[in-house]
Amino acid sequence: MENINSSQPLNALLAGVQLARVSDSEMEASLAELARLVQTLGYNVVGQTYQRRRSEKSATVFGEGKLKEIAKWTGGTGVIAPTVVRKKHKAALRFEKKQGDDELADLDRDLDADLDYSVEEEDPAEINASGVKERAQVVVVDCELSPSQLRNLESATGAQVLDRTGVIIEIFSRHARTRAARLQVEIARLTYVAPRLRETGGGEDRQGGGIGGKGAGESSVELDRRKIRDRIKELKQELASIAQEHDVRRARRNQEITVALVGYTNAGKSSLMRALTGSEVYVADKLFATLDTTVRTLYPESRPKILISDTVGFIKKLPHDLVASFKSTLDEALNASLLLYVVDASDPTFRSQLEVTKSVLAEVGAGSIESVLILNKSDRLDEATKAQLKEEFPQAILMSSLKPEDVSSLRSYLIGHFETAMSDQDILIPYDVQGAIGEIRAKMRVLSEEYGERGVVLKVRAHADDITRIRKRFGI
Repeated sequence: MENINSSQPLNALLAGVQLARVSDSEMEASLAELARLVQTLGYNVVGQTYQRRRSEKSATVFGEGKLKEIAKWTGGTGVIAPTVVRKKHKAALRFEKKQGDDELADLDRDLDADLDYSVEEEDPAEINASGVKERAQVVVVDCELSPSQLRNLESATGAQVLDRTGVIIEIFSRHARTRAARLQVEIARLTYVAPRLRETGGGEDRQGGGIGGKGAGESSVELDRRKIRDRIKELKQELASIAQEHDVRRARRNQEITVALVGYTNAGKSSLMRALTGSEVYVADKLFATLDTTVRTLYPESRPKILISDTVGFIKKLPHDLVASFKSTLDEALNASLLLYVVDASDPTFRSQLEVTKSVLAEVGAGSIESVLILNKSDRLDEATKAQLKEEFPQAILMSSLKPEDVSSLRSYLIGHFETAMSDQDILIPYDVQGAIGEIRAKMRVLSEEYGERGVVLKVRAHADDITRIRKRFGI
């Protein structure tokens, strides 16, 4: 990936393939999302184009005509250069030179005979017929490219070519802050890079052979790939040790109520997290601003305590390697008591985004967990749209994380939701029992208390299992 932090950002052309079952609006929405991804990296998007195709599996992804159109943006030839150049015998080269000289002599005679001949220059307007305004140095394709497709497109366009997966992985690598997130992204990045390594300059040189110095040995690319495999193995071992620590912390929280915020990237999960918990979690209006799971207590604190966790956002065509790498992070959703599906209700594509979220969570086994739909960013909607959404999603909560009254209503909803599964019981705590009252106050909601001759009678509201656990622990 070239350095894009220079004073002059690189220009990027977006190119997509519209398959049979993809509508025009879906295609345009996908390219608009890709534009946001590319802009997040710092590129300047100068144009976009797409072509209807039956498949993305052809050698160049695009047809011959579309490839030449893309090449007009980049200054390329639009033709794939041969990967193997055969050396010609000197006699053949002399023969080709003589033929070329004879053809030039014939052309000169024809030009002298045609007095009206004039060289017709290309019309700049014709060159820019496809809408080319600025030259693009980068072509970003809205699908995942195989190594050969990547090589062919770079050959035909003469520009750097990125696919959607490469862009997402680069964004992840820049936004990862914790050690676990950096390890997860690095594993995905190396897995993506390994098959795309190519020989550069003298790439056919091989290391010395094995025992006795015989044999071809490894090429530089083979050596690099082996180093990458070794590095991935090291990273996975380190990540496994960190995952064990996370599992221990998660096990400690298993006795507590946990609500996980899940949803599409930039749906407003972190803003809602900050509003519900009063914590200074990172918030930014850009894609994948949050990659690390954050767990905070609902504020003002309730009894029993409710934990809120913010998770990594999802996106269409999320690379499988990233889903696999972030499985430990997504386990927060898998172990949650309740999932809040947060969507940006002002985005016309939020329905398809919701399906993407549900699909990814189903992959990690969290599809069956109880959930509530949060239609966020209602402050951007008119009254007619709000009414239509309430009719379409009667069980959803329409709100804005920027409105304190909406956040307060959601907090009350969460407390009431979990209290429906609780029961009210009286617990007698003898005066000689130490620590029981403090434990009960910390983990249960105390409705009333009375002091008698034998001890303190607390009327509590809690889960039956928690009450049984307290009775057993203190023998009361």
